Amino acid sequence: MLLYIHIPYCDSKCHYCSFNSYVDKFDTRKNYMSALLKQLKFELQRFQTKTQEIESVFIGGGTPSTVHPQLFKPIFELIHPLVKQGAEITTEANPNSATLSWLKEMYNLGVNRVSFGVQSFNQEKLKGLNRNHSPKNAIDAIHNAYKIGFKNISLDIIYNYQGDTIELLKKDLDQAFELPINHISAYELTIESQTKFYETPEVKQEDDNLAFFVKKTIEEKGFPQYEISNYGNYQSVHNRGYWELKDYIGVGAGAVGFKKDKRYYPHSNIDNYIKEPSEIREEILTQEDILTEKILLGLRSNIGIKEGVLNKKTKKNADFLVEHKKLNRLSSTYYNPNFFLSDEIALYLLD
Repeated sequence: MLLYIHIPYCDSKCHYCSFNSYVDKFDTRKNYMSALLKQLKFELQRFQTKTQEIESVFIGGGTPSTVHPQLFKPIFELIHPLVKQGAEITTEANPNSATLSWLKEMYNLGVNRVSFGVQSFNQEKLKGLNRNHSPKNAIDAIHNAYKIGFKNISLDIIYNYQGDTIELLKKDLDQAFELPINHISAYELTIESQTKFYETPEVKQEDDNLAFFVKKTIEEKGFPQYEISNYGNYQSVHNRGYWELKDYIGVGAGAVGFKKDKRYYPHSNIDNYIKEPSEIREEILTQEDILTEKILLGLRSNIGIKEGVLNKKTKKNADFLVEHKKLNRLSSTYYNPNFFLSDEIALYLLD
């Protein structure tokens, strides 16, 4: 079982961001963290944690580094006896707010992995994305995390934004690999509704060559691709848990939980969430829904698709793709050799 904790506060709203986050609710942080603790206690009972350990914890957002570590302390005290020995505990962080003291206090609470939202080391690109940090902030924050003792450090890069070139991305990646990281998430810019970029979709480039360049460059640096957007000689336990469709608790405004064949949705509005943190909507998934998810997630990552989850029709389609070298089969698992074609292959399997 996994645990996801959502922190919906941000210093600024990135123009591409569709996650549930707010730039004008900082006065609610203390009450929000208290509500989060209440929901977590409720979920620990629902998920019957006496019979299973928490394998990994991920604090995401929003921007977790906008919340003081002392407000996280009651959560860590609650989950401490339930977390598996040596479990991966990750926090996301923005370079401008992840100060040396913030990183040190989170490390002392038990966080052992940090993922920095860098996106680029080019100042003009950062400005265009509405990122609230400088290249120097990112470099300093990553060095600080390493000095404190974090051994697992990741950073995010965005590509196919207007003006992106091989030269610009090469500089970004060269700078990234000068830093003490062991993981990179490289995301192609997507245009989502309810984002600033939705009004100007032309800011997205359609250049497959840049995607291939990013993949090739990162892998040449010694970071194998293990999911369509993730590379590293360290593979995130939490990420893999999602792709294996393990049960996960999701706490916080806008979080999502999953158990067996149900999804759980707490309030996304901060004020409503603070009032009723245990008021949670349920969605029942059909067997067809679960099959679709297992196929999509398996094709996007090195998890693959177990033969046993496929029905007669999808297995026939999978075997046809193996015959034509679009899928690989090892023992009883099908693997996708080209994650960039995962959606197309999924459509064929499910047709």
